[in-house]
Amino acid sequence: MLAEARGPDRLASGAPWKPFTSGKDIKQDPGIQQRQRVGKHQRQASNQTSSVLGLETKPELVWEDWDLDREFTKTLVLKNIHSKLQKLHVRPPVSKFFTTLIPQLIVLSPGTTFSMPVTFRPHQRCEYEDSIEFQGKDDSIQVCLRAIIPCHALEVPDSVLLPLCAVQHSSHTSFLLRNVSKLQTCFQWECDAPFQLSPGRGLLKPGQESHITVVFQPQEALVYQQRAFCSFGEEEDKTKSCCTVVLQGVAKYPCLQLCSPDTKVEKEQCGPVLHFGSVAVGQSLQKHFNIFNPSHVTASFSLTQLSNGVPLSGSEFSCDVTRGKVVPGGSLQATVTYTPAMVDTVSIEYLSLKCRGALNETLLKLTGECVGPKVSLSSSVVDFGCVGEGGTVVQTVELVNSSQVEAIYQWDLDCSGHSVFSIQPASGTIHPHSHTTLKAVYRPTQPIVHYRRVACLILHRDPMFLDLIGTCHSELERPAILKPEHLILYKPNWYREQDLPDSLSAMQQDHDVNMDQQGALCPPEEPHQRPDSVGVVWKTPMEEYCQSCLGSSSLCSPHVSVVPNELLFNYTLSSSLTTSYISPQSVSITNHTKGKVRLVWTAAQDSPFSVSPSSCDLAPLNTTSFTVTYDPKQLNTMHGAQLEGFAYYEDDRHIQERLLCPPWCVTVRVMGHSFNPGKEHFIPCCSLKPPRVVFPALSVLSYQTVLLQNCGDLPLTFCLDHNSNPASAKSVSVVPSCGLIQPENHQILTLRTTPTEDGPKQGFSLHLLLNAANHTKELTVVSVVEKVCVSLEGDGSLYFQPTAVGSQTQRSHHIRNLSRLPLQFQWSIPEPDQELISVEPDAGELHPNESSVQTWSFSPQEEKTYKLKPILTFWPIQTPGCNESQLTLTVVGMGSKGFIEAEKTVLDVGETLVGSYHSIEIPLVNNSPCSVSFCLSVRQILPDEEPICNPETVPSVLQLDCERGTIASHSTMLLRSTVRPHRRAQYQWTISYQTLNASGFVSSPSQPVCEVRVKGVFPTLKVTDICSGGSVGRLSKVQLWKLFSLDSLNEYLLLNPSSAELTYRTPTRHSLRSSLSVFTKTMLDFNFSAAPLNSDPSTFVLMFHNPGSIPVDWTFLFPEDQQIELEYWAETGEFSSTELYQMKVQDNHLFSVSPRSGTLLPGQQRAVHFSYSHHFAGTDRFPVVFKLSYGREILLNFRGVTVQKDRPYLHFSSKHHVFTSVTIGDCTPPRQMYELHNGGAVPVHYEVDTAVLSQLQVDNFNHPVLCCLNPEGEVLPGKTAMLEWIFSPLEAKMYHMDIPIHVQNGDSMLVRFEGCGSSSPTLDSTNLFNCSDTKASEPSVQRKPFPGQVVFLSEDSVSLGDILVCSRSSRILFLTNVSQTDTVQYTWELLQQNSQQVHLHPDRGSLCPGESALCVLTFTSSDYPTICQLDVICQVIQEAALTRYHDALQRLAEEKERQQDEFTITDKNHTECHRVLIDKEPVAAPVRKGPPLRKYKTLPPICASSSCETVGTICTKISRAERRALREREKIWTRPEPPQPTLLHLRVTAHSHGLQEYLTHFPDHFNVHYRCLQSVKPYETTSSSASLPAGDPSPTHCPERDITTHVLTSLLRDILDDSAFTQSLFALASKPISYQLQETNPSHCSSLPSSVPSPPCPTSSHPTSQVGVLFTGPTAEHNLVDKEGTAGCLGSRPQSSQVPAEMSEDVLLNTLQNLMMEAVRGELILTTHTRTVILPPVSAR
Repeated sequence: MLAEARGPDRLASGAPWKPFTSGKDIKQDPGIQQRQRVGKHQRQASNQTSSVLGLETKPELVWEDWDLDREFTKTLVLKNIHSKLQKLHVRPPVSKFFTTLIPQLIVLSPGTTFSMPVTFRPHQRCEYEDSIEFQGKDDSIQVCLRAIIPCHALEVPDSVLLPLCAVQHSSHTSFLLRNVSKLQTCFQWECDAPFQLSPGRGLLKPGQESHITVVFQPQEALVYQQRAFCSFGEEEDKTKSCCTVVLQGVAKYPCLQLCSPDTKVEKEQCGPVLHFGSVAVGQSLQKHFNIFNPSHVTASFSLTQLSNGVPLSGSEFSCDVTRGKVVPGGSLQATVTYTPAMVDTVSIEYLSLKCRGALNETLLKLTGECVGPKVSLSSSVVDFGCVGEGGTVVQTVELVNSSQVEAIYQWDLDCSGHSVFSIQPASGTIHPHSHTTLKAVYRPTQPIVHYRRVACLILHRDPMFLDLIGTCHSELERPAILKPEHLILYKPNWYREQDLPDSLSAMQQDHDVNMDQQGALCPPEEPHQRPDSVGVVWKTPMEEYCQSCLGSSSLCSPHVSVVPNELLFNYTLSSSLTTSYISPQSVSITNHTKGKVRLVWTAAQDSPFSVSPSSCDLAPLNTTSFTVTYDPKQLNTMHGAQLEGFAYYEDDRHIQERLLCPPWCVTVRVMGHSFNPGKEHFIPCCSLKPPRVVFPALSVLSYQTVLLQNCGDLPLTFCLDHNSNPASAKSVSVVPSCGLIQPENHQILTLRTTPTEDGPKQGFSLHLLLNAANHTKELTVVSVVEKVCVSLEGDGSLYFQPTAVGSQTQRSHHIRNLSRLPLQFQWSIPEPDQELISVEPDAGELHPNESSVQTWSFSPQEEKTYKLKPILTFWPIQTPGCNESQLTLTVVGMGSKGFIEAEKTVLDVGETLVGSYHSIEIPLVNNSPCSVSFCLSVRQILPDEEPICNPETVPSVLQLDCERGTIASHSTMLLRSTVRPHRRAQYQWTISYQTLNASGFVSSPSQPVCEVRVKGVFPTLKVTDICSGGSVGRLSKVQLWKLFSLDSLNEYLLLNPSSAELTYRTPTRHSLRSSLSVFTKTMLDFNFSAAPLNSDPSTFVLMFHNPGSIPVDWTFLFPEDQQIELEYWAETGEFSSTELYQMKVQDNHLFSVSPRSGTLLPGQQRAVHFSYSHHFAGTDRFPVVFKLSYGREILLNFRGVTVQKDRPYLHFSSKHHVFTSVTIGDCTPPRQMYELHNGGAVPVHYEVDTAVLSQLQVDNFNHPVLCCLNPEGEVLPGKTAMLEWIFSPLEAKMYHMDIPIHVQNGDSMLVRFEGCGSSSPTLDSTNLFNCSDTKASEPSVQRKPFPGQVVFLSEDSVSLGDILVCSRSSRILFLTNVSQTDTVQYTWELLQQNSQQVHLHPDRGSLCPGESALCVLTFTSSDYPTICQLDVICQVIQEAALTRYHDALQRLAEEKERQQDEFTITDKNHTECHRVLIDKEPVAAPVRKGPPLRKYKTLPPICASSSCETVGTICTKISRAERRALREREKIWTRPEPPQPTLLHLRVTAHSHGLQEYLTHFPDHFNVHYRCLQSVKPYETTSSSASLPAGDPSPTHCPERDITTHVLTSLLRDILDDSAFTQSLFALASKPISYQLQETNPSHCSSLPSSVPSPPCPTSSHPTSQVGVLFTGPTAEHNLVDKEGTAGCLGSRPQSSQVPAEMSEDVLLNTLQNLMMEAVRGELILTTHTRTVILPPVSAR
């Protein structure tokens, strides 16, 4: 798109110039004219050439760069590309601005060019336009001359489509902005959100391009389309031009899904879960999950941890993806690493997936369990037995790791010689599911009993203890041997903290104590069942270990304690001596017992540490000091040791003899170095795992372990720096607080503290001094008490939607543990509220940061609002029953009453096929404020049948897909149901519902919802119309209706099918024979009438109509259609005579139906053709089954007669005829008709046997009960004759008369006539004179055209009803040509005997395509009462066929004339001959049509003629004889046959009555419908009709009458349209009558109706002749005219008064006909507004 700013208006003279470029949008701004166009094509147009008139030239010359007061010349070149010489007349430019010097005539030879200079001289700054015209011989060409001024023009696209974008995201694209002008142009963009253009403004040089970037940032999911405006022009110009670009973008909501591999857990917990399972402490496990984008837009996301969920020790989960983008349909894999740090804890965290613009936020639950090692000892006691002094005993013990976690262990034992016991290895690692064999060594140095309880420290686990016992004997001393069983009773008393001598005395006095042979105490059998064992206070392993290590009096007092338990020796240099000196330190040993105890220290060889004295007696309850000396033998070394001493009783000999007490071991941890001051110590290389220790947030004594690993190859010493640690660190004890770690070895440190509330939440640091220098290791300790905290969703409120009383509603509610402690929770609901609300689960555990979902159920009992407050109690799992906290949840719910209803209270499904099913949907609506749980029930009602005693036994036809369900508040549920009717009936169901309570039981009475109605129907068809053609084309519709028994067929089709008929619901091959298999008892005859041999086939077309509401599949089954095709070996080849005859009929196609099957939709109609071929003389019968799928099955007996051409034959459609009932005593019984049809090719003379009639008269007292008026007569071939009968019953009974009808030289037929005589009528007269013959069931109006029918009759049957004798009735009919292309001609054919009664005007005419013609039917009744049934035929011929026929006749005549005038000289070699002219083609023998391929063929009929032999021909190839016959036929020029007309049948019925009878039974109709102004010819075969009176003028039938009629018609219409005339009629009605018509004999006229003599009753077989003329007028006067024509009461009136009456009748008739024609054409609209014509003003004259 090119946006251009134009200058001032252009100057030009002559015709305005029109731009040749299309598609320009010119807009007018204030002061500036703007135009948008495609710039590239416009500038290329001047450089292109066009070819017109054989000349090649430019379409225009354009001047762009020009200045004022100068000349600018361009050359226009003309080239003749034509092959002829061109002469052009030139019209130069009209304006003075464009000039050229060229001649007026230019001559161009083929291929030559002519150059023409054109000069432009501008006078002012504006645009100029002009043209040069070249006029050729046939046409002209114009070349436009234009001068334009430079203007600002930008080229931009019409629209820019942005890529699909997600909400709150952005997408971008770019387009080119090009300056196509030769001016420097400044531009500036204006655009609204969500679009942004960059750069928003700029400056473009001529021809320069700029890339404009469009950024699309939608905030809602919409389709955006808006215009971006670009103002351009000069920089300082305020009235800049503007162009627009349509920006289009589509925004969609992004959507991301988390897909984790734990699908089962995800389904159970209703959310994505990433479960790590059990992971070893310190180890890491990685798992992956996918972020999938199912949307159509790219989505950016952020992955963060849920707030308030990070523990103080830091997150144990880490994800490598924190943000990113996912393309549509793509996925991104994220990895989560789980590194647990605290053993036996469950870590739970939540990752929040947030996507900008998305409607939801997804949480990913991360869960994992930290597991530690499980280590056990193979034995808890190692008994070394008795060892000699200086001896060594080695025992083994296994350390077993039964877990999948690597275990790090360390024995708290100095194995460097400072103890009599040693274990190797003293520390190490045990792999998962493995064990280590340890070697325990016992090297006693003094003859005493040794017992030491050694702790085995396990990282992240409580320590294990191993009891080491041994006894050393010397030659001088042999103490009692200590055994493991001596420790069993010793340990409980030790934990009782009792004085041992007192307890030993007490135990000695105890009768349950057993002594061994040496006097040692033996353990009791069940010590744990002793009553005094209740007071035992057992200690945890960690507590026992810390107490033994610290040894301070602050702990529970032991028997012997040492203070301090750790000694640090620092190396110092003496001032006076050059040798080093380390000052000794002392330890104090306290004897807490009441007896004297001896302490013996274990001495180690070559040890720098020594204790003096090495042994000493400890006084009871007294303290003794010992000196510890550090004397290193080497400088710059580090030493560490654990000094060991054993205390035991020595003075109490009598006790030792009776009771053996193990000694107590005391240890002192010592450490020192020999580095000179200022000497740099070893640089430590170690690690501390974990660097951060978090204690449980409980105010209980807690322990944690850390691992200090010496990673170097030099010894490492550590010491806790108490000075630099804060005050809060004093609450933490580190065991051991100092020590020496050998290279590649480790030390397990145990931290002991009781967290407090005032501790720092972020923790504090403990500093470990390494190698007694400035090297430190920092350990962070978090020891703070936190209050347990649980959050409730919804700020502690839970709202239930309105709930139906008695039902239950569930809602989920989340609780979350916000503390670092695992909690136990319990919901408590007040007892009165437990029936209203419940929760599941009501108790459980919550791990730190875990969220739990509880399902709350609300079951209201009343219709009110409830406010309940259940209480949540929770406490730490470590302290059950303590530190309990409570939260209250406010539950608000409302109980209400629910109800449901249907959108339609009555649902009428309509008709459904019996045996099938129909699915329906019933919308159930819940308009109540609560959800309703319901149970549906169905009650079936059959209104058409009698009530059933037990309706439950009747199977329900309506099946509900769902009988129970729940409908939410203010919502709709579609109840799907299936209807399966099993019989034809009107079904009705009442669907009711009952509400259900929370347990699923019914809680309310049944209430109706809706009523469903269905009518089970069988498929049905109905024959609505019939027509015939061929040999039976002249049969009336009444005859056709009777021949095919269509009344019975329609009646049978409406009945229910029997069970036998439904044996095969659809047409199925089931018969093993070729004969027809029938399952029905219903049979009908389809009589195809009779026709001569070899005549045209008798064709019938039946119009089938589906009157039901279901589709109908119908089939005509021939015998071959039901036969199963057997294998060849199964065929017997034996056929019965019936089968052979049926095979003959089928092979020769005597009867055919087309189509044989089909489907009719509801309301649809279809024509079915039936044909009977007259190939063989005789009577043919053929059974056909008419099958409706899932419906009736009717056996149709096709019957047709083919008559020999020389045989007289009368065809009787029925041998039974019923006369119309006649009242006894009727003096003028009506004349009735009986039809005789000649089906042969020769006239038939018939004779009624009158002897039977004479005998009937004799039997009825010589009264002629039945007489035939024409007992003898002749019926022409193919015609129908009427037998006229008069039935005059003598009694009120049914008469049966069998009368023979004889045919001359033919067969006689006995016809049964029946008639009923009725008594004096007491019922309505309308019921008396109705007859079945005059009111047939065939349709009177054709609704659908037959195939090939182009002309319609508005009515096929005209019923005049009950009329008066000698009266005339008229009806208006219309003939309509429905063809769009063909013109037709029509002719009404009146039989000679009907021409006096029926008259049609016009009797012939032509109809153009789509045209309608009005025909007036006039019926004049005879002078005798008659039941008339007339058939009037209208012949319709297409004009094109008639034209072709006349053309063929003319060519035949010309050929005949040519052959008469010309002659041919015979030549022997000349083989041509004249074509023989004959008037009619000889009738050839019928050739059988090719039959379908069959296994067996019937033999050809035995016939004398050779023509019959061709019937059985099997080969379909043309034989040599046939080819010869064809050649001979080509030599014959036959006379053309006239086109066969299409026949339309019009049935006219009437029942005429005598005067007296009509006055008696139809008094209301007497003055309305009938009048006759001329005499009627009496019905006599010999006498003539009565003539008019002599003085009456004959009716006018001249052109003057037509002129007068039309003039009066126009005048009458104008008068009726005049409003003034209408108002004058109202005024005249109110005025009195000014005169009265004088009558000659008023008395006679008034008494006439009562004095009319009744006609005499007939006494013979012929009725008396009676002529009467009836006059009716507005005054309801009636007179009789006698036979001579004299008027009884109008005798004095002038006879010429008939002429105005006839003229008035014709005028009124013409007016009504015109109105009817206008109505048919659609020109007469009664609802239109009246048109008012404004007349010109009346002149003053």
